[in-house]
Amino acid sequence: MTERYEAVVVGGGTAGLSAGLVLGRARRTTLVVDSGEPRNAPAAHMQGYLSRDGMPPTEFLAEGRREIERYGVELVRDRAVDVSRDGAGEFEVTLAAGRTVHARRLVVATGLADELPPVPGVAERWGRDVLHCPYCHGWEVRDEPFGVLATGPMSIHQALIVSHWSKDVRLFLHTVDEDTLPDEDLRRLAAAGVDVVPGEVAGLVTADDRLTGIRLADGTVHDRAVLFVAARLSPRTELLEKLGAEFHETAFGTYPVVDETGRTTVPGVWAAGNATSHAEQVVNAASAGYRAAAALNGDLVFGDIDAAVARG
Repeated sequence: MTERYEAVVVGGGTAGLSAGLVLGRARRTTLVVDSGEPRNAPAAHMQGYLSRDGMPPTEFLAEGRREIERYGVELVRDRAVDVSRDGAGEFEVTLAAGRTVHARRLVVATGLADELPPVPGVAERWGRDVLHCPYCHGWEVRDEPFGVLATGPMSIHQALIVSHWSKDVRLFLHTVDEDTLPDEDLRRLAAAGVDVVPGEVAGLVTADDRLTGIRLADGTVHDRAVLFVAARLSPRTELLEKLGAEFHETAFGTYPVVDETGRTTVPGVWAAGNATSHAEQVVNAASAGYRAAAALNGDLVFGDIDAAVARG
């Protein structure tokens, strides 16, 4: 027997669980597919979410799963590997374990992946003292000696931003040629008190399981307690690509075109969270999931009413 839902939510992070919660409360038969790979898993705490500031991400997601269960939403630990429209114009979603489900509407909340530079020690300390977002972690490391690893044009912006949290900031150019830096950027870095350090970074120095320094290829070690790194962002939008969604290029990657509710250019499909933008923090993702689910429910309500009117 075909398993059929009114809504399938692909992604069990904040955006997906938020969508599932709203859909469950709207009395929609809903399945949330969760691969169990939240982007913020390396972080011990999340910050900036009113009333949940400092809460461990794992605890936050566990509470979200308990909440959607109360409203009859089904959650399965699996991964959606394929999607297509079926003969009725609805969606057929294939899961990695072999299960196939059908849905009248679809929410894609698959997030994105951080691709870190291949500097020894960076991946191991990611989310601990190798960080990316001062709004997420800046208060906790305020006034510590900061390093910023140059990975692209936005690294100068990152160094300037984090200089608000510490007056001891060094921008490690790594593989960036100092001669290619615009004079205006150099003046702004100097005005912010950011020291520019040329030379390739060879690795991190640690002691007692904490970052203590940045080692250059020439053997020089700079004492640092924190390293900010702008990872390369890779949106997980394969399902939207399979459905023929329209995308647009941004300075931070290629993302689907969506309206204010997350509705994509594919009829019946919404996207929410980091699948739509690099800047969706946990609080933003929760809001985006809510908006997408409410719009999806309204689409079903009025679609069914209009169909009934047409039948006479």
